[in-house]
Amino acid sequence: MERSKNDVWVGLFVLLGLAALVFLALQSANLLSLSFQPTYRITARFDNIGGLKPKAAVRSAGVVVGRVAAIGFDDQRFQANVALDMDSRFKFPKDSSMSILTSGLLGEQYIGVLPGADEKTLAAGDNVTSTQSAVVLENLIGQFLYNSAANGGSEKKK
Repeated sequence: MERSKNDVWVGLFVLLGLAALVFLALQSANLLSLSFQPTYRITARFDNIGGLKPKAAVRSAGVVVGRVAAIGFDDQRFQANVALDMDSRFKFPKDSSMSILTSGLLGEQYIGVLPGADEKTLAAGDNVTSTQSAVVLENLIGQFLYNSAANGGSEKKK
């Protein structure tokens, strides 16, 4: 009887440890965000979102102020529609601009918010029109190689 009681406690402790590991793994992979703050949804259109994913952070001055809720494609404008859930405790002016940035050289992508100066603030359902697309590393490397080849081919060697 004593042994089976210990087995139950050990099994419970192991299950609790595994649940904690799964929680930490999901949290560190940015797949789980537990926020009980009320939010409001806004949208933004980008020409190129690069590797931006749903649940990516929306930051202003380095502080997480929201999350990417959904990403879609507008086949009329040929742009990406990004829905953002912003914490309602953070209010941004209507003329704020958004850009897709990268944490470090090859880190995860997030949306950076640069506040504007308008007195009116963004509300649920608003669309941010001032956006800057992601910088795609492959495009930069290709452009650099193309420019180097063009400059190297046109110069005459003495």
